[in-house]
Order: sequence, then C-alpha cells, then structure tokens
Amino acid sequence: MSVSLSHTSDPDPSQILHEVFGYANFRGPQQAIVEHVVDGGDALVLMPTGGGKSLCYQVPAIARQRAGRGVTVVVSPLIALMHDQVGALHEAGVDAAFLNSTLDWEETQDVERRMLRGEITLLYAAPERVNTPRFLSQLDSLNERGKLALFAIDEAHCVSQWGHDFRPEYRSLTVLHERYAGVPRIALTATADALTRADIVERLQLDGARQFVSSFDRPNIRYTIVEKKDPTTQLLRFIEREHEGDAGVVYCQSRKRVEDTAQTLCEAGVDALPYHAGLDAAVRQKHQDRFLREDGIVMVATIAFGMGIDKPDVRFVAHLDMPKNIEGYYQETGRAGRDGGPADAWMAYGLQDVVNQRRMIDESPAGEEFKQVMRGKLDALLSLAEASDCRRVRLLHYFGEQSSPCGNCDNCLNPPQVWNGTDAARKLLSTVYRVQQQSGISFGAGHIMDILRGKSTEKVTQYDHAKLSTFGIGSEFSEVQLRGVLRQLIATGALSVDAQAFNTLQLTEGSRAVLKGDVSVMLRESVSSPSDRKKPRREKASGGAPSPAAATLDATGQARFAALKAWRGEVAREHNLPAYVIFHDATLAAIAERAPATLEDLQGLSGIGAKKLEAYGVDVLRVCAAF
Repeated sequence: MSVSLSHTSDPDPSQILHEVFGYANFRGPQQAIVEHVVDGGDALVLMPTGGGKSLCYQVPAIARQRAGRGVTVVVSPLIALMHDQVGALHEAGVDAAFLNSTLDWEETQDVERRMLRGEITLLYAAPERVNTPRFLSQLDSLNERGKLALFAIDEAHCVSQWGHDFRPEYRSLTVLHERYAGVPRIALTATADALTRADIVERLQLDGARQFVSSFDRPNIRYTIVEKKDPTTQLLRFIEREHEGDAGVVYCQSRKRVEDTAQTLCEAGVDALPYHAGLDAAVRQKHQDRFLREDGIVMVATIAFGMGIDKPDVRFVAHLDMPKNIEGYYQETGRAGRDGGPADAWMAYGLQDVVNQRRMIDESPAGEEFKQVMRGKLDALLSLAEASDCRRVRLLHYFGEQSSPCGNCDNCLNPPQVWNGTDAARKLLSTVYRVQQQSGISFGAGHIMDILRGKSTEKVTQYDHAKLSTFGIGSEFSEVQLRGVLRQLIATGALSVDAQAFNTLQLTEGSRAVLKGDVSVMLRESVSSPSDRKKPRREKASGGAPSPAAATLDATGQARFAALKAWRGEVAREHNLPAYVIFHDATLAAIAERAPATLEDLQGLSGIGAKKLEAYGVDVLRVCAAF
C-alpha cells in the first residue's frame, strides 16, 4: 500500500487534522478557534496544559500556507520547546524550522533563505530575535509579497507584569500589530487570571480579538497539600509509596535545596537529576534531554525548569517550597498528567514559606500598587493551602470558574477537622505586645510560642519572660496548632515579620481587629497526608515505567505494547527526539490492542497521520507480527 500526503488546495481544517496529525476530531473549542484563525481573525486562547493549544495555531498555519498565504511565525520563549515542536512537525510531514542560538551562521542563513522563499510553513523564534531589525526586515519582505500568514504568540502570559513568568521582551511584540496590522495573531497561554488576561489584551493590542477560555479543570490531577515537618523525608515517602519508578518534577526555591534534595533522592535509589540556572548550560541541557528521553527520571529544579515542557507521562509534580501565587502553582502542577492519566500535585508548606514569600514582596523595589496585587495573589494561594474544603473548587474559583467538590483532592478524600483558633490568635498577639512592652525589643515565633505554652527555656529565663501575664496561658495548644495560627495571622496581615531584625514578629494595624474579637480565626487540624498511608502498588507495564494508556490491555497486549515502546525508543534515539514525539503511549496502546496485520489496519488510529503511516507503518507491523 502506498501512502502519500495530499497537498490539496482546499485548506479544510478537519482534513488537515486527520491527514497530518492523525486525529479524527477536534477537542473542545479547538475547531472554533482553528476556523476563526483560518478565516483571518485574532484570538486569545486560554487552554489548560495538555488541552491541545499547539494544534490551535499549527492547523491554521498549514491551512493558510496551502491557501497561498505563506509563513506562520511562532514566538516561543524556550529553545527546548522549539526543538521538540519542530521535531514533532517534521515527523508529521510539516515544513518547520527554528531560529535560535543553537544554529551557526550558515544554518541561520539557510533557514532565512528558505523562509523568504516560502518553503517553511511554521518558523519558531524567541521574542528577542523577532524584534531585531534584521528579522523585522525579512518579515517586511514577506508581508509586501503577501506571504506572511499568521503570528502565534505562545506562553502569552509572559507579556504581563501580573503573570508568573514575566518576560520584558514580550512587551515589544506590540510591533507585530503596529507593523503588520493585516496579519492575524493568536496568543495562547495555559494560565491567566482576569487581571493577567486584561494585561495580555492591552499589551499585545488584542482589543478586537475573540477570547476562547476553556475550563481550567484537570480532573486527572489529585491535589494534596501537607504541613511541612521534614519535607525531604515527606517527599521521599510520597515517591516511594505512590510513584516508584515514575517520571516527576520536584520544585524547590533555592539552588542549594535543589542539589541537596536531588542527592538525597539518589542516595535513596530514586533516579533524580538537579536543574537550576547556576549549573553549566551543557549540564542543564544534558539533564533536560535525559528527563525528556528516558523513563522514570525525577527532575529536581527551580522554576528555571519547565515552561513549555511537553513530556506527557509526568506522573507527579511536587513542591518543597510554596510558589509565589496560584498561577505559578497551576502552571507548574499542570506539567503532570498531560496524557490524561492519573497524576499527583503534592506540596509541603509551612510557616517559613509564608514568612519568606511575604518578605520577598515587602522588600521588593516595586511600587506599592504592584506589591498590593502580589500580596493579594499570595493570600489566594495561602487560602488554598489552609483550606479545609475542596482544593479544586478553590483553585477553579480563582480563575472565575464555578465547580462542585471533586472527590479527588486530599480534603475530599480525607476531610480534615476544623477548630476555632480565635482564642489562640488573641493570646499570641497579646504575648507579642507584652514582650515588646517589657523588653523593648521583638522576638521570633519560636520564643513567643514558648512563652505562651509556659516553657522555661534559657531565653525565657534570660529576659525574665516567665513573669509576663501571658506566660503559660496557652499551654493547652500544641506547637503545631500555634504554628497554624501564626501562618494565618501572617497570611492575613494581622502580624508581620521583620526580616531586617532576625525574622521577629511585629504587630500591625490588622492586629487590632483580632485582639478585639472582631475577626474569627478558623483553622484545619493537622492531619496525616495520604502519602502516610500505604496505597496498593500499581501494576507496572512490562518493559519500563507504568503507563495508564496500557492499563486495560491483556497480557499479550501488554507484551506487544512493551515491544512497541522498545522499538519507539530506538527510533527516538536515532532521530534525537523524545519518544513521545514519535508516537504517544496512547497511540502505542491502541496499536497493541488492535494487533494490526496490514497498513489498512493502522489507518484511523488516533495519532497516526499519513506521514507517520508512510514512515513507520511497515516497522510497526513487523513488531506486532512477533505476537
């Protein structure tokens, strides 16, 4: 059977989707977005990670190129993402290229010449390059000949000062509208609250763009937030009991914690790698390549890692330190379970996280308006962390989406008890006040709690604090309870932390309402996390890491799936691409289930377009024939 790509002049999006990418139907709002952009409309697309954002500009790019409208320019912030996207398009038979610092001068000139001749359908470039006089001059030439089809601005939240990955270079992309007003633009992001969306529209001059906002819900992700006690041990227990052998990402705030955590995990037998901006670029690239191309790697990283990472089988994302805001948390946790299989978002947080985040905002050189917005965003994240009701309801509500309890977060599965901490809060604030009155200086949280609980420590004796009227009046409260109260008081601004004076506690204007009893402080009891209770182990797919896609296959199907994975790995290494770029696990599972004997048997399987059928069909049949 001979297979060839049909380059018809009819730019039918559904035909392109099936022929090039091997999918029978668009998902969710994809079709409406694609048709709008193919017709020349501007669009702002908010779609969760794994929702298929790339197809929303790739299909229009191919359709407009087939209609004679020329090149689509994709603005992308990361070199790794450009490489994988272009590699995947080549596998699908699409003419694509990138311009970035990995190319030498001759390679760059070759890409530029091909672009100017109209031989490239999608060209990926960073915002810094797009704004250079040389590149703009080339775009002018294309535009004058009517060969500039579309601008796609990926990770569009980077343009907003309120976004979690602000990139100043994105601001200058207004030049695209000003200079090429007749060329449609599509801006895409997985994460933006109403404030960030408004900023994207204003900064990119997308006032007339149609907005497509998908549900932010990722029902396959289980959200769990635990109280930080011994975070590295808690993380290790979580991985060993729930994700042994799985690919995952662990986020830490500092480079030192990244390296220490990666080392601890390795010593415990977890295949972990560190990633942060302080590592040599070659080491970072090597670690990223291993994570993308191998099974079961755990990447321990700062937020320098992750934006645009397309690896579909990340089974968990863990935070050892609290992010700055819900957008950052949502974006980072969204890297888990892109394949739709079950995944975990796990975070440990404690009092010091609250203190650190407040301090970073307060000490920022930014203006007061910016600080106020950042405090509001932090408060929303703290509210999520302290919540005793459904995490997902809270998370979705932040993005303006109403929902009902999900049954798949820690609070739904193991509802925590709630206690009234108002009395404890008033006693804590009174102790802070009386200590400052008596000593004329401020103290940290540990000493204040010792006084309240009536502990005769060396410092209590040194400063004669046993004589305070509040000494011992909170003996009924545990240290865990009081730390929870302190988190709430700092989170709501009823207490502040003076970083310049050894993290000492200070009363604020907000303290008065709590002291007078006008404000109630309700808290969740400290409960053991689901990771503290051993779960039944999932069955491993023979031939590597577990795959939810193959879970329903019988023994022969599992063996066939394992053989297909091994073959896919060889092809991926030969092409220097991640394995999922060749075929996703779901496609391999569908092949394993169908047990094809002819090329016709492979047609219609999701993820097998004409080019892939032509390139790999015979090899796939050979692998399957062994069973």
